[in-house]
Amino acid sequence: MKTVNSILRWSAALALGSTSAVYAQSTSPPPTDSSGQLEEVVVVGLRASLEAAAAIKKDSDLVVDSIVADDIGKFPDNTTAGALQRVPGVQVTVNDNNEIANPIIRGIPDILTTLDGREIFTGVGRGFAFQDLPAEALAGADVFKSNTANLIEGGVAGVINLRLHKPFDFEPGLSGALNTRGIYGDNVDKFSGTIGGLISNRWQAGDGEMGALLNVSYSDINFDRPISFNCDPRSGTNGPPGAAGVVLPTCVGGLNQYGDYQRPQVNAAFQWRPTDELEVYADGIYTEYESRWESDFIFSDIFAAQNVTNVSATDRCGAYDVNPAGFGGGTNRQSLCIADSARFNNVPVMTSTQARDSGTDQYLFATGLRWNSGSWHLDGDVSYQRSHTENRIIIVDIGKQASAVDVTVDAGKHGTTNMVGNPLGVADGFLFANSLFQDLNDAVGTQLAFAGNGAYDLGGWLSQIQFGVRYADRDSEYRAFSGGPGAPGGNRATLVSSVDLPDNFLVNSRSSISYINGGQRWLTPNRDFLLDQTDTLRAIYGAPAGDPAFTPTRNYDANEKTYAGYLQGKYQFDFANGMSLDGLLGGRLTKTDRELSGTGLVNQVQTPVTTDVSDTDFLPNFSARLRITPDLQLRFTAARTLARPAFEDLNPGLTYEVPINANIRPNGFGGNPDLKPQKSEAFDLTLEYYFARSSYVSAGLYYRDIQDRIIDAIEPETIDGITYNITRPRNVGSAELQGIEIAGQTFFDFLPGFWSGFGAMANFTLADSEVTTAGDVLEGRELQGVSKYSYNLGLLYEQSGITGRLIYTHRSEYTETLLAGLLSPVGSGPQFNGVRDNGRLDFSLGYDLTENLTVSVDGTNLTQAKYYSYFGTEAFPHDVRDDERTFGVSLRARF
Repeated sequence: MKTVNSILRWSAALALGSTSAVYAQSTSPPPTDSSGQLEEVVVVGLRASLEAAAAIKKDSDLVVDSIVADDIGKFPDNTTAGALQRVPGVQVTVNDNNEIANPIIRGIPDILTTLDGREIFTGVGRGFAFQDLPAEALAGADVFKSNTANLIEGGVAGVINLRLHKPFDFEPGLSGALNTRGIYGDNVDKFSGTIGGLISNRWQAGDGEMGALLNVSYSDINFDRPISFNCDPRSGTNGPPGAAGVVLPTCVGGLNQYGDYQRPQVNAAFQWRPTDELEVYADGIYTEYESRWESDFIFSDIFAAQNVTNVSATDRCGAYDVNPAGFGGGTNRQSLCIADSARFNNVPVMTSTQARDSGTDQYLFATGLRWNSGSWHLDGDVSYQRSHTENRIIIVDIGKQASAVDVTVDAGKHGTTNMVGNPLGVADGFLFANSLFQDLNDAVGTQLAFAGNGAYDLGGWLSQIQFGVRYADRDSEYRAFSGGPGAPGGNRATLVSSVDLPDNFLVNSRSSISYINGGQRWLTPNRDFLLDQTDTLRAIYGAPAGDPAFTPTRNYDANEKTYAGYLQGKYQFDFANGMSLDGLLGGRLTKTDRELSGTGLVNQVQTPVTTDVSDTDFLPNFSARLRITPDLQLRFTAARTLARPAFEDLNPGLTYEVPINANIRPNGFGGNPDLKPQKSEAFDLTLEYYFARSSYVSAGLYYRDIQDRIIDAIEPETIDGITYNITRPRNVGSAELQGIEIAGQTFFDFLPGFWSGFGAMANFTLADSEVTTAGDVLEGRELQGVSKYSYNLGLLYEQSGITGRLIYTHRSEYTETLLAGLLSPVGSGPQFNGVRDNGRLDFSLGYDLTENLTVSVDGTNLTQAKYYSYFGTEAFPHDVRDDERTFGVSLRARF
């Protein structure tokens, strides 16, 4: 782990020491944007967008990779996170509704997101749901991997700045664009669509000029994501008769994530430049997400079977320490082999509908001014944002007995299940099971912020002094309830057919799962009835009408005030041999005052808890860029960064539900009010060569020394005599992350005719991480969520009105949650939920019908890549998730 660190420190000394051999010449550089915002340029075409992105990378004081829209309303990919995954070092996941989401930088998810330089978040979280901002609205995105004092603190991994169009980005006069796209999804077997438009005007106003812009978009998307799973491993010796000596899943099942969502978005901007020195502006954005969807479960409680027959074992055998329930962590040492397959007889089986109504609405308004006169560059910005998320989940479980269930533990990276005779496809005999579970939450986050920045140009080697202040006042309010009354008459005691419910209460599952019952559908409670007639169900279950009151142990209120100021100098030396050296040296002082009020459990008694925390941190930064030639440069940066804990992670409350099924260990989750901010000492060294128009190659080394890294850990906790798997966040002390990034892009202009339109892009990232806290259970292990290898390979084309991309994106295997108490061989160390490597192939192809009208076709996940996970060892699969493959056709007009 010391290699990259040593290289970075040695290279820094070499780069700085090289100035002693030549003399410096003072110069006055051109004015810079003191706010740290990159200048916006409207480009047209694939090659022009790549050229603009390369120029941003080359001219920046930081290590940054950028994406620039090909045209108005035409981002390189169909979603914001989908485009970000092409950036070197950025990895993503696929969420429940098949959207690419949750970008992480170099394996670390602690990212600060800004919109036009202003912090933006979703709900009460620290992060931003990138899928809530349509890609059509963006002019560009910048991924800052190193830090300077003028950037807002809050991201250990880096900062992602999203840029909206502004009227002064366009030529004087009227400009605009309209776009529409139709999308077909393989899984859902339906068509979806998006539509959007932008209009901007820029005109003379007296001795100055004004500009106004309006951008709107709307999407309506259908989705279906089938999932099949094995539950956690368990000793068959402690289970139903007939399975002694083998490791089997506690249960098996699957679910479909099925539904639709709508995303309206509108943003507007006004700019007024009354003189050459002064600009006044106001802008705002509103986004909304509404989704009515469901998780349709199918489930076999195989450890509650009468007996087990036809057991077949693999040769994956070992010694296991087993507790009385058959899970890991006990004192009974058993010799066990992982099972290959088995038949479970007389099994309780179940279907469940989790009916969901989810929504997010948020807005951000801002106003400010910029003043540039002579050597002075000043700006001030006031912004206010509000983000509201609301989720309503109603769950009804129904079950019956199956004569037999055949299970294959590993049928090729996943398990399979066959309920003999498909009993859940027949309406007779269903019983109410478990409870009427209601999961309700409502979260509101607001923030008022002021930022003032300035710069003063100097003569000599110190070319500019930059300074600024920021104040932010953030409130977060979270309310939630989870739980509900037990099944009428008790668990599996009352026939569904015996109560007054409509004929359409049971419906066929919206889709099927190929790994379960050969892809046959099953009967499940009607989603719309659960959401629209909840009080009818409450009456059947013996509960009062209306939503229950929120639970004190789930609720919290937080207020956080941050104060920050920075000062940094921009230096530049020009040498006699034609080289030059420039960069930044400075620091940011930040103070955080936070108060969080919640309710914890003290000796199983609900007790109000209020925590007051005040932190003061100094974040120094240094950067140096040695321009060896006009096209070749060496860059070094060093900085300290921090990320504050999420409010939810700080909540002292604990949530769990008393189990009804004794054969399954129940789960719960809680917060940790003692969490500390994560901090990182960050070093980067890059070599960049810009050898032709829109063409470059770069190679970089990076090193992060992370303190107080926050991870989730699952630990058994006994509450009222019942053992729960409780997930809590914790600080792991110290960790190191180091790696290599290689990237390049070019067009093959030297080829003749048609072939000269081809180009290529590629990047590769190695992220080598290790927990270094002495004595920690994770010491020597990699950080969770970090793929060691990731890369993109792309074939590009632009010529004669034809534009095309074919890009393959890959990330290697990684680990997720630490699974304490998982049944595993003696001496195998900490166990994790592991995720196999994954790759996706996407394409787009466009043709200019006229100068202002373009038609395009595109496809995502052409290889139908899937998510595969496993419990500790690939020999025991956890789940498989079938990600959607889509095909689209779009039409775009520009004027």
